[in-house]
Amino acid sequence: MNQPDIGNMDVCIQDVMTAALDNDRGPKDPTDFSDLYTRLIAAQEKLPPLYRERVFQPFIKALDELSEKGFKELLRRDPNREQAAGLLLDIAQAILQNGEGYEEVATDAFQEVVSDLYDGFLSAADRKGIKPPDLSVTAPLVKWGRPEYGPYTWTIDAASHFGLQTGIVNLPPSHAKRGLLGWSALSHETAGHDILHADTGLLKELAQKIREQLLEHNFSASLANYWSQRVDETASDVMGILNMGPAAGIGLIGYFRGLNGAWGGKPTLRNSGPEHDSHPADILRGYLAAGTVRLLHFDKAEAWADLLSAETDKDLTKIQLGRQTVEPDTARQSAAIVARAIAETPLQTLEQHALGEIQNWHNKDEWIASQIRAHIHSGTPLHDCHVSGMYAAHVVAACVTSSLEKGADLSLIFNGMLELLKTMHDANPSWGPLYINHPGDLAQHRAYSISSREQVAG
Repeated sequence: MNQPDIGNMDVCIQDVMTAALDNDRGPKDPTDFSDLYTRLIAAQEKLPPLYRERVFQPFIKALDELSEKGFKELLRRDPNREQAAGLLLDIAQAILQNGEGYEEVATDAFQEVVSDLYDGFLSAADRKGIKPPDLSVTAPLVKWGRPEYGPYTWTIDAASHFGLQTGIVNLPPSHAKRGLLGWSALSHETAGHDILHADTGLLKELAQKIREQLLEHNFSASLANYWSQRVDETASDVMGILNMGPAAGIGLIGYFRGLNGAWGGKPTLRNSGPEHDSHPADILRGYLAAGTVRLLHFDKAEAWADLLSAETDKDLTKIQLGRQTVEPDTARQSAAIVARAIAETPLQTLEQHALGEIQNWHNKDEWIASQIRAHIHSGTPLHDCHVSGMYAAHVVAACVTSSLEKGADLSLIFNGMLELLKTMHDANPSWGPLYINHPGDLAQHRAYSISSREQVAG
């Protein structure tokens, strides 16, 4: 079987670097209480009933209780906007940007991807025999801003402090125009963090399973602890791939290379994993992606997994995880076991079902993505593409893999992706006049951090 074509990887990495170095911060944070309140009241009419009830109304109530004095004090206590003030302003931005039409096409496209990824794990068709999540059954609301933090999410357990019944997902404003591989990180954020934090006890049980299975395979306790202590980021990588297929894995590798190249380093995967970093070392995440793709239920899984492993090997030097040095074979083997523990272990928190049973990438998904790629190759407008069973995750997956093919026109693919996703969003019943939580039923966690800067969110 021929390996997939990623001959355009260097161009895609440069696209990520250009996006990462873009200084656009998006709309200015609304720090005047009276003006913010007035704008929120006006913006609510543009939100569908579902989000007026579960985002706008509880947020307005929280502002009423906070008062202008409390609002000013909250901003004073969190000058860097990394804690409560950052969350408050991000919720406000999510409502205002949707209500006031900021980057309307890209925002609606962004929202469609997030809604689809969340629905993929929660729709009745995919979750047979498994109870709904404990904390949220509504897809997060999206916003643009804070480029220094990259893609990130405020999960439901954070957003609930302001009464919200869902989370908030952020992308840097530059990603409304470029940085296509960054869109693959949405599967990590939404199909990962947001889902993991919506089920009480799921993360704790996954961490336990990871540690147990590594120890059973005679890996050191220190390595077992390293992986299990980073379960949130690790499991989010796995769940992102279960939802978006190999595009999430190869997109992750290219995206991390681009971020590292943009912020003063080399455009390669890092081989070091500091003890304080909640993310596994880049090189481990590359091997984890390969191990996860190997578990997917489509015919080209092996070919894609081999490519991901080989691509990760290109950046291999000396793997240093805190104080321990890890041999390459140990890293690869442990990553494969971690992937299997997360994707295939029956979990009590999911009524003895495995995550890979709820969502996976099948031959049908790959066929849909191939039909979208064929449409891209035909040179006809992508928004005219209609494929039976097509969802937003298929569109992003197809556009990411198409962009990596030698000679691909990134700008053409990116703009076509936005237009097609916008068309899908306009037809999404969750954003119409009805209270429809999961259209599928009708048929601050960071993706990355940069050591050379204080923090890069995602």
